[in-house]
Order: sequence, then structure tokens, then C-alpha cells
Amino acid sequence: MAISLSVVLLLAIILVVMIRSKNIKAGPAIVAILFGFFLASTGMAPSINRFLQSLAQTINGIKF
Repeated sequence: MAISLSVVLLLAIILVVMIRSKNIKAGPAIVAILFGFFLASTGMAPSINRFLQSLAQTINGIKF
């Protein structure tokens, strides 16, 4: 839960920055948000969630 909330917050910040810097217009941003919303309700959502969790664990396991 904590990871998914952090990812949502990070993506929201990136989206706001892109809209304000005019790298993305409001129309495509709304389409991207709706795409993510509807994708979360499909059968692919568990696979995407597992992939993101394994990616987060991999990044967390990197030692510097």
C-alpha cells in the first residue's frame, strides 16, 4: 500500500510539472489519467502491480 501510494503521488507530481511546463497539454493529460484509471480495473492490474513491486524491491536491494 505504501509503495503504490508513493508511486501515485510521484506520478501526480510529474504530471503537474509536465502540464505547467507545457510539455503536455491538459487534453492528453486527462486521457493518460483515464487510461490509468480504466487499466487499473482490468485483468492486467495484478500483473502490473507485481511487476512494480518486484521493480521496487530490486531498486531497494541496490547497494552503493
